[in-house]
Amino acid sequence: MSGLAIEVSVAPVYRDDESSDGESRYVFSYTVSVHNKSPHSVQLMARYWKITQGGGECQEVRGKGVVGQQPLIGPGQSFRYTSRAVLQTPVGVMEGAYTLLDTSTQRVFEVVITPFRLAVPLQLH
Repeated sequence: MSGLAIEVSVAPVYRDDESSDGESRYVFSYTVSVHNKSPHSVQLMARYWKITQGGGECQEVRGKGVVGQQPLIGPGQSFRYTSRAVLQTPVGVMEGAYTLLDTSTQRVFEVVITPFRLAVPLQLH
């Protein structure tokens, strides 16, 4: 199965209520939708994220599943979850990959998550 049969979209949101400019703490939530366009069920086994701060510092996060789950996603179905990232700069970039299992063939494959921007919205005074 090609990773092209799995579509991943991400919608980041700045959390002003949890952030603090004075403490260099910028909190973002992001909602990820994983849509299975293949004719087979897939299971999301693991995640990898690379988070790059505005100053160029990188942090890598690896783990089983997402939000404590290893969801099984049937043909034509989607799985959606929300998580968060805390940056020390008002701008950053996240990118990564999911490791999935095609349950019909037991073949493991990766789906790349294209980079997306985390940025504090412009504030006018």
